[in-house]
Amino acid sequence: MPEGHTVHRLAAAFEAGFAGQRVRVASPQGRFATEAERLDGQVLLGAEAVGKHLLLAFAPSDDVAADDPAASLVHVHLGLYGSWTFAGDDGFAAAHAIGAPRRRIGEQDTAVRVDADADGEERDAAADWRRIVPRDAVRVRLAGAHGLADLTGPTACELYDQAQRTELLARLGPDPLREDADAERFVARVRSSRTPIGTLLMNQDVIAGVGIIYRAEALFRARLDPWVPGRELGAPLVRGIWDDLAVLMAYGARTGRIVTTQPEHRDIEARIIERSRGPQQNGDDEAGVVPREKSFYVYHRQTLPCRVCRTTVRSADMAGRTVFWCPRCQGTRTRRAPWSLEHPADAWALEA
Repeated sequence: MPEGHTVHRLAAAFEAGFAGQRVRVASPQGRFATEAERLDGQVLLGAEAVGKHLLLAFAPSDDVAADDPAASLVHVHLGLYGSWTFAGDDGFAAAHAIGAPRRRIGEQDTAVRVDADADGEERDAAADWRRIVPRDAVRVRLAGAHGLADLTGPTACELYDQAQRTELLARLGPDPLREDADAERFVARVRSSRTPIGTLLMNQDVIAGVGIIYRAEALFRARLDPWVPGRELGAPLVRGIWDDLAVLMAYGARTGRIVTTQPEHRDIEARIIERSRGPQQNGDDEAGVVPREKSFYVYHRQTLPCRVCRTTVRSADMAGRTVFWCPRCQGTRTRRAPWSLEHPADAWALEA
């Protein structure tokens, strides 16, 4: 399931590609057909991310505010299999797909049809995004002046009003990537609970946007046992976890990649245990990118030596999801790891 930084990248992509434009809205699959007919031809006012939820605001004209009762909101939760894929003019989208791995829009298993233009020059039909026919599985297609976006496989895709948006924001915990996030609300929720910190970090009502990768890596960076009850933790430690997540997730939103290791640890036991890897995306082939094998301390490194102490990394089920940890490094409950950076953003200097 995409973590919160992914949804913030989506919101940025929609703002850059569609905001302020009248857009065509369709539902080739048919499951959003009534709603699409209502929205077709309206202006996409903007996009908003909160945790793993995306909200797209529509109105009949661009003089309506996104929080006006006259605005309609498309609420999307990608879940495990959802994805938005993009096609358009050069520079239209920073990544062709955001969410679960997908082919590019217009990709086919067989050769793409080649047509001749008015001057007799051959032209790849898939290169003209305006002529790409959506697949039957596309729940929603948005088409603007410079490109289009197709949604497939979401857990939720529905129309919201402003009251439902307010209810969603009230239900979710603070999102480290939002300017209105209340870190002290997160600290208070954790320190008032007997639930293990590893479970609390995955509870979207406690903190919005954290998934199994950020959970595992933030706890390792804090040298914190995943099974320690929240109420046993000091406020400075819990606030430190929040601050670390805010920096790590901001980097993920900016680049599309999760990297939590410090440069001096990346070449130590540069391995990872995964059954399969999906198609590369989000700049994996760019020069200077930290590969997945060097990006994590404990996530999917079960049975391998810890990069810091060489103790075997372990994994176990925790509330229905897998947690990864180093039993030696993560034995401290009251202080930060001595090798942690005061300013974690410095760790990304080599990719600047």
